[in-house]
Amino acid sequence: AAAVDRLVSKRPNAAVSAILETALSLLFAQTYSDFTIVNQAVIAIRSDRRTARFAGLTNAVLRRAVKERETLVPSLEADDDVRFNAPDWWIKRVRQAHPEAAERILSLSAKHPPMVLRVNRRRITPEAYLDNLAQAGITAWRIGPEAVLLASPKPVHEIPGFSDGLVSVQDAGTQLAAHLLPAGNGDRVLDACAAPGGKTAHLLELHDLKMTALEIDPSRTKLIRETLDRLGLVADIHTADAADVKLWWNGIPYDHVLLDAPCTASGIVRRQPDVPWSRRPADINALAARQKRLLDALWPVVRSGGTLLFCTCSIFPEEGPQQAESFLK
Repeated sequence: AAAVDRLVSKRPNAAVSAILETALSLLFAQTYSDFTIVNQAVIAIRSDRRTARFAGLTNAVLRRAVKERETLVPSLEADDDVRFNAPDWWIKRVRQAHPEAAERILSLSAKHPPMVLRVNRRRITPEAYLDNLAQAGITAWRIGPEAVLLASPKPVHEIPGFSDGLVSVQDAGTQLAAHLLPAGNGDRVLDACAAPGGKTAHLLELHDLKMTALEIDPSRTKLIRETLDRLGLVADIHTADAADVKLWWNGIPYDHVLLDAPCTASGIVRRQPDVPWSRRPADINALAARQKRLLDALWPVVRSGGTLLFCTCSIFPEEGPQQAESFLK
């Protein structure tokens, strides 16, 4: 968007702007040849009578971008919101929360994420699966108990054993939750905000559990079922607001509760780069209030001596350390 504003005196309509922004992103990334990108963008513009008259403009803008690329990109990245792909308020909040690590956090957030797999121990060992990858000519490393990092991301249909339930796609940090929760065979476990089901599945891959999975959104409840079906796992799945305990709880306490609470997702921006732009400053406190409601509601369903594991994928203190401290008080 910043490049379009720099190269065009008056921004064209939304359809033309979208094609220009996409083409410029590809030109700067140099994923394809310059000729291919410019040619295909002009063809796309000409294919719709509502945008056809902008074909000449599109061609001129993209050719200028190619010519000035070496100076244009550094010039644009002099602005923090361009360099970090985030609005000013977001950048300020990250710097406020993590003054010493902010530049590294923001820089990493703007990079491509790695692809990590979780090996299903019920079906194969991590060592054996790494052998399968090697035989398929895929370079990978083990980086956790069940975590395997691929040297290059691949579509899931090209990942050996994915359709057979040997592995799932799940970030390495996320895989820690199942190991932090001290569950064991026969335990009653609740995953309170479970969709799309990755942590639910991981726990079931490690232990024989009486597992309940809750999700407030019916369409996302379906994702949990699909995840477990692919892996050959079973849980008691309900569509319900976890904080409205009287609607779903039968009164029998759980040994362990996993609360992966709704949050700003500020810690997984490289996985979801639209997050800084779709959030608003007020969202942080609003989501923290939702988390508090869930914590207060779920604590009574944990048996005496049991465990409540609270986790979020946020780097903002209001949704992590401060929330935990407030709850403990």
